[in-house]
Amino acid sequence: MNGIIPLYKPRGVTSFDCIAKLRHILQTKKVGHSGTLDPSVDGVLPICIGPATKVVPYLMASGKVYRGTVTLGFATTTEDLDGEVVDRQALTAPFSAADLQAAAATLTGTIQQTPPMYSAVKVHGRKLYEYARAGETVERPTRTVTVHDFALQGAGTFDATAGTQTVDFEISCSKGTYVRTLAVDLGRHLGVPAVMASLTRLKSGGFTLDQTVTLDQVAVAKDQGTLDQVLRPIDYALRDYPQVALTERVWKLVKNGVWLTPDEVADHTEPVLALRFNDETKCLYQWSEQKHAYKPLKMFTVN
Repeated sequence: MNGIIPLYKPRGVTSFDCIAKLRHILQTKKVGHSGTLDPSVDGVLPICIGPATKVVPYLMASGKVYRGTVTLGFATTTEDLDGEVVDRQALTAPFSAADLQAAAATLTGTIQQTPPMYSAVKVHGRKLYEYARAGETVERPTRTVTVHDFALQGAGTFDATAGTQTVDFEISCSKGTYVRTLAVDLGRHLGVPAVMASLTRLKSGGFTLDQTVTLDQVAVAKDQGTLDQVLRPIDYALRDYPQVALTERVWKLVKNGVWLTPDEVADHTEPVLALRFNDETKCLYQWSEQKHAYKPLKMFTVN
């Protein structure tokens, strides 16, 4: 069994829950996901099965797209609605769409983020949420992320009674971006507390929401012997690389880890190539300027 399942993760379960259930359904231990989703978040969760687990880093490196809502007027311990309210500042009037988008623009591009305390980032060997649950504080490392687009859908809805304003947004970003933190930082730029009210991942690993399948659908496919209809080839994770079809002679060299000259890969000189044989991506090779040749980077299968 080898391939990628573009799973739909529902709200209320963890990413690990999904992996555990797939291991049971598929009767295999070799299962890995490409980036966790919080229990309160639903959407696209690509799952790699068998040898395809080798492409997890390449799936994770792809950009992600989210749709969600941010509520201005209060903040929580977890930066989403799962936490306890720790700050409240009732709004007396709504922010305009222009004000909101101007604040979002300051959070676009290459930025620095501080991960939330309720996250799985490790500091001194412990996850941040373990410190948070123990009531301990620790200095959190900043990370560099890229927000390609942070689009707010108008001015949203203003609740005069609650003193809150809720706005829909869509974000395109790099791996490692905490959307919860973007929501909080949006409020900070506006001078008010804020919280991420809901979130759905629309795209990850090259898969979109309409391509996903549920755990129940995977179980049915397993029972009916139609898993090939839900398993996608590893090519999905590698399609951004130039593809080179190998001759049988060159494929024999590749299986033994031999470096390749440009003429053996159709005179390519791109940094990384995806090498294919019998209509299947077998490996990645990387260009060495020093040797003026391609060297093995990642082997996926030698069969």
